[in-house]
Amino acid sequence: MKLKNFVKEGQRLPLYGVGPYIVYGMVMVSILGIVFFEYVLKIGILEDPWIWPFRMAGIALILIGTCVWYKGALGSGMDENISDNKLKTDGIYAWVRNPMYSGIWILNIGLILMWHNAWLLLAPAINWLIMTIALINTEEKWLMKLYGEEYAQYKKRVNRCIPFIPRR
Repeated sequence: MKLKNFVKEGQRLPLYGVGPYIVYGMVMVSILGIVFFEYVLKIGILEDPWIWPFRMAGIALILIGTCVWYKGALGSGMDENISDNKLKTDGIYAWVRNPMYSGIWILNIGLILMWHNAWLLLAPAINWLIMTIALINTEEKWLMKLYGEEYAQYKKRVNRCIPFIPRR
């Protein structure tokens, strides 16, 4: 089965947007951080009693991130909204505007915590910057152009990257 970035005539947004590039960028920051701090410099590695709290938090965030990603990517019907040029604002999209990116970001934080390295805690902030800057300069502009005031109001109610209880 071949996946296409546009699924039907008249679709105005790409199905995948800049997502693959954002995800690859975040993963590369994390991998480079792990290699650099764990294996090259060998600094920041935390010992007992920190190992298990970091790992338990890591497991929890991996599960939460996977759930957020799944709800946005596979459990929301977003593909139909994109192909029909409709703004998705319900379900997980009422909690966060970019659940697929957010889920990957949260999952990535969980993976980083599994290494129990203090210096790796810089990676989530760098990854958040990558995600935020890329979204502001690409998809948010596309969505504002396509949906106008509807999207502007949605942005006021729903956070870009960190899931929150919906505001009315």
